[in-house]
Amino acid sequence: MPHTRCYRDGVLTDEDFPIADVSEHLADTSAVVWVDLSAEDLDDLQLVGDELGLHRLAVEDAAQGRQRPKVDRYEGHDFLNAYSVRLDVESGRLVTGEISAFITPTALVTVRRDDAFPIDALLTRWDDEADLTKFGVGALVHGLLDFVVDGHFEAVESLDDQIEQLEDLLFDDRPHDQDVQRRSFELRKSLVQLRRVVLPMREVVNTLMRRDVDLVPDELMPYFQDVYDHVLRATEWTESLRDLVNTILETNLTIQGNRLNIITKKVTSWAAIIAVPTAITGFYGQNLPYPGFAAQSGFITSSVLIVALSLALYLSFKRRDWL
Repeated sequence: MPHTRCYRDGVLTDEDFPIADVSEHLADTSAVVWVDLSAEDLDDLQLVGDELGLHRLAVEDAAQGRQRPKVDRYEGHDFLNAYSVRLDVESGRLVTGEISAFITPTALVTVRRDDAFPIDALLTRWDDEADLTKFGVGALVHGLLDFVVDGHFEAVESLDDQIEQLEDLLFDDRPHDQDVQRRSFELRKSLVQLRRVVLPMREVVNTLMRRDVDLVPDELMPYFQDVYDHVLRATEWTESLRDLVNTILETNLTIQGNRLNIITKKVTSWAAIIAVPTAITGFYGQNLPYPGFAAQSGFITSSVLIVALSLALYLSFKRRDWL
């Protein structure tokens, strides 16, 4: 069922009224109407589009979805597209919720693809900032953008925490190569997806703040400036985390190479030690007379040589940290 609200002079006066009554509410010059639709309800979307005079291309974008974050300007209204995000900590996957919005001087129409966008949380944000609704549609748009950008920030913070845990696994005494590689790939994929969502928001907020758009009154400008600052910080943070994940992948490969070198060094050292008794017993196994041949002294001499040389090699390699 579509959600509807009507504000008069900044006060919520009506809620969950039929879509057919939108024109009746808008007949009051002091009224601001919000309508929330599902992209699957094409009949309701077309009905609202006809009543508000929404452009056909904008209605098609809202119905089809999968648009990039953007603001398109049409005669009589603007079209906004944005994404809410949430990080699934267990899988490392980024869950996104697309929302489109038609912005007119007296109405805000939001269109959602599915229930991934938490509309109830958005309503709570508007109710918490009820003192701003007296500034009209701009206040509702600010609440929407502020809610979306805060979600971006929370996702970036969650990714930062996950990357810190990844660093702990990277330098753990016990190797976690497979876990580090799999988790790094998951987080890197989420960061790339998050970057596609966060980066265009700079242009979105900046466009809505322009004077010629005539959406943001002077009283709301500081609030939009604050949202724009959060967008910049989330963008910079995302870029730094992306570089950090790449560094972790490179460091993991370096650690694996160093670990392989250590293993190779130890195996080579033990092979050198084992070669000593092999060489001595091979020499004494010749079918030729030699000092100590067929005598107990020869056995004692060979045994002493094996133990002494092997021990000398062991101590030498141990001193050089090869074992």
